[in-house]
Amino acid sequence: MSNYVEPGLVPKKKLNNGLEMPCVGMGTFGSDRFTPDEVSAAVAGAIRCGYRLFDCAACYGNEDQIGKVFKAAFDEGVVERKELFIMTKVWNDMHREVEKSCRKSIEDLQCDYIDLFYIHWPFPNYHAPHCSVDARNPDSRPFSVDEFVDTYRQCEELVEKGLIKAIGISNMTIPKLEAVLPLLKIKPAACEFELHPCFQQQEIFDYLTEREIQPVGYMPIGSPKRPERDICPEDISDMEMPEIQAIAKAHGVHPAIISLKWAVQRGQIPIPFSIHEKNYFGNLKCVTEDPLTKEEMESIATLDRNNRLVKGQVFLWEGAKDWHDLWDEDGVIVK
Repeated sequence: MSNYVEPGLVPKKKLNNGLEMPCVGMGTFGSDRFTPDEVSAAVAGAIRCGYRLFDCAACYGNEDQIGKVFKAAFDEGVVERKELFIMTKVWNDMHREVEKSCRKSIEDLQCDYIDLFYIHWPFPNYHAPHCSVDARNPDSRPFSVDEFVDTYRQCEELVEKGLIKAIGISNMTIPKLEAVLPLLKIKPAACEFELHPCFQQQEIFDYLTEREIQPVGYMPIGSPKRPERDICPEDISDMEMPEIQAIAKAHGVHPAIISLKWAVQRGQIPIPFSIHEKNYFGNLKCVTEDPLTKEEMESIATLDRNNRLVKGQVFLWEGAKDWHDLWDEDGVIVK
């Protein structure tokens, strides 16, 4: 098979509990642009290309289709369950019923257990699928340490029951981490958050790595196919940055490949998504060859523009000013 990367050639990162995780994975968020069938077909192709890390979530609305793909791959002997690293997340409306959420994902994904289970957002603020950016749920409320720790405790019980192997957090801030980390029995193994060349989040990146919590980056190429509600006129396109384009030209590759190489060499695990085999194969192969030079890495380090693309407006609570309140930018939890 021409489009195949031997999984053993893909570098791995060791998590703080000893689990090994491939250094690049495939996302499964089709946003509003791809059907569950298109996403699951891409997962099927990706397994055959050599991908072993998949980032799923209940709220993506496609875990049952992806589960059929996993089951078929297991049944056909393409891959064994233990060779895959499957991640999923508890959605905001299930923070009080974490085990129920986890068991439903395991059943839908047909995977027996979850390798890494994330709390998708740090508050139970729920929004309806495909809602507009102006939609607000009257039940939304600010971050609560007690509520978050309660949700996390339920995740710790899932580890004890063998349903999950590691706990992840997502879309956190340093003030929130400072408030909750001392209260947790099991240290989070990873934190998934937005990371790309124009949004490098160096401060929280360093905070996590110093504490042996693995950064996992979503939207690693700036997600040109993100939902319409997350597109703002002031957004910057990472792929169009002249420095990225120049490095891509020097390596003879698409600018997206440069963002992924940078991510892996910097130390985060990117989870790009594409439904096109040429693209997802290239996304995997690029981490096995032709690394960026020290000078190229230094050049990309200068591109941070604090350009957050997923602002989270739909999670705002009554009394919050705007989306900046979700991210504790002044170093304190906004109430």
